[in-house]
Amino acid sequence: MAAKYYVGIDLGGMSAKAGLFDASGVPLAKDTVKTGKENGYAATVTDLAALVKKVCEKGKVPFSSVCGVGLGSPGIVNGRDGTVVSWTNFGWEDRPLAADLSKALNGLKVRIANDANAAALGEARFGAGKKYGNSILITLGTGVGSGIILDGKIFEGFRGGAAEAGHMTLVVGGIPCTCGRRGCFEQYASATALIRDTKRAMFEHKDSAMWKLAGAPEQVDGRTAFTAAKEGDKAAQEVVKNYIMYLSEGILNLVNLFRPQAIIVGGGVSGEGDYLLQPVRKYVDEHLFVGFDRIPLSIVRADLGNDAGIWGAYALALDD
Repeated sequence: MAAKYYVGIDLGGMSAKAGLFDASGVPLAKDTVKTGKENGYAATVTDLAALVKKVCEKGKVPFSSVCGVGLGSPGIVNGRDGTVVSWTNFGWEDRPLAADLSKALNGLKVRIANDANAAALGEARFGAGKKYGNSILITLGTGVGSGIILDGKIFEGFRGGAAEAGHMTLVVGGIPCTCGRRGCFEQYASATALIRDTKRAMFEHKDSAMWKLAGAPEQVDGRTAFTAAKEGDKAAQEVVKNYIMYLSEGILNLVNLFRPQAIIVGGGVSGEGDYLLQPVRKYVDEHLFVGFDRIPLSIVRADLGNDAGIWGAYALALDD
């Protein structure tokens, strides 16, 4: 029986990453290609098709042995009909990406999903969520990304518009968000929000150890407040306390709605590990509608890092 291979692609605004896998989940090769809005839709499809063939060549696998391709794309993605409904950064509207990429790959099966959903599927199948049938991935980066896995499947809502947890309101009339609303989750729990609040605290407390750690406001990153807090700096501890409160409140909303078995936390801020997650677990347990003692919930750090999207796209390719 001929060996079967699959390719998973994580499409981003600056690059697309592809991974070649065998049917048992062994990664064989990885490669990338540059992307950009200026390239246009048709050229991007051509580049993605070339990337599939390039990663096959790198893995010494004939393209004819590839049985399917999965792809995670930014924007609102309707996985059912393979369409990117809207990706504002690239100006894509109702683009039949799965069909067009399949055509460029000589009719090879292509399945697509939103990139955050693909990452959530990757963690659910192959990473921190593989013990659970129901999990939610939250990524703490420039914004707050999320993906919801119910009974092992992506929950994408009507036309792929679901799971935008970063834009649920935490504070009515709160901090303005890039989406046009105010008080969104990502304005309080993203790495961007953490950096903003760290800088604010530094200017309010000129004797804070955060000044010594960062050197200058423009050098502040998501680790600054956490590092200073661990060293006993009171201003930094207040920043961390508030950040954990807002992150926990967002998680509480998601848990009360979906009651998953696990919340998986990824993105740069998750690098703080249990210094971040242990107080989050405590806060969530104490404020949850029904506590952990009656309905257990795991809150864990993501395992797959920046490769979660590739693994999730591979999972899409595997599924008929």
